[in-house]
Amino acid sequence: MDLALEEMAGLRARADVDAIERAACLIIERESRGGRVHVTGVGKSEHIARFSASLLSSTATPAYFLDATECVHGSAGQVCEADVLIAISNSGATSELMRAVEALRALGTRIIGISSNRESPLGDSADVILYAGVSNEGGLLNLVPRASILAKIYVMCALSVSLESRKGLTREQYARWHPGGAIGRLARAD
Repeated sequence: MDLALEEMAGLRARADVDAIERAACLIIERESRGGRVHVTGVGKSEHIARFSASLLSSTATPAYFLDATECVHGSAGQVCEADVLIAISNSGATSELMRAVEALRALGTRIIGISSNRESPLGDSADVILYAGVSNEGGLLNLVPRASILAKIYVMCALSVSLESRKGLTREQYARWHPGGAIGRLARAD
C-alpha cells in the first residue's frame, strides 16, 4: 500500500493539470455541438473504461463504453463526428485500441488519450493526452498492472471532478440520478 501511495504522490507531481482542463473544455465544447463521450480500452484498461463511463455519467457527463474491437467491426457507426473518444492505454500503443482510434479519427471524432507514454501512437493521435504513468507497478516482476491502474483511475477521477465543477452539478441533480443505495440516501439527506 505504501508503494501505491508513493506512486500516486509521484503522479500528482508529474500530472499536467492544464491537460486535464483542456480535456474538460474539449468535452464541454463537443457536447455543446450535440456530441457524446465514449470511453474505450483493451485488457485491464477496458475495465477502467467501463468504470469511467459510469463515473462520468453519474456526475453530469453522459458517457458510453465503446468496445475497441467491436468498433472496427461496425460499432464505429454509433460514434458521430461531434463526439469525443477517451482512449485508455498504459503503453499508448495497444494495436486493437489504435485501430479504433484511427477509425474514429477518420470520422472526425476528437480523441482524449490516457497513457503512461506521452510519446506513443496514442499520444500522437490524441487532441489531448493525459499522463498516467508510474515507475513501479509493485510486485517482484514490476510488470503486472497494479499502480498504473490506480494512476489511470486517478486521472479519470480528476477529469470527472473538473467536468462536475464546470457543469455545476448540484446535490439535488445527483440525487435524481442516484435514487438507490446509501449514496442516494446521503444525496437526499434522508
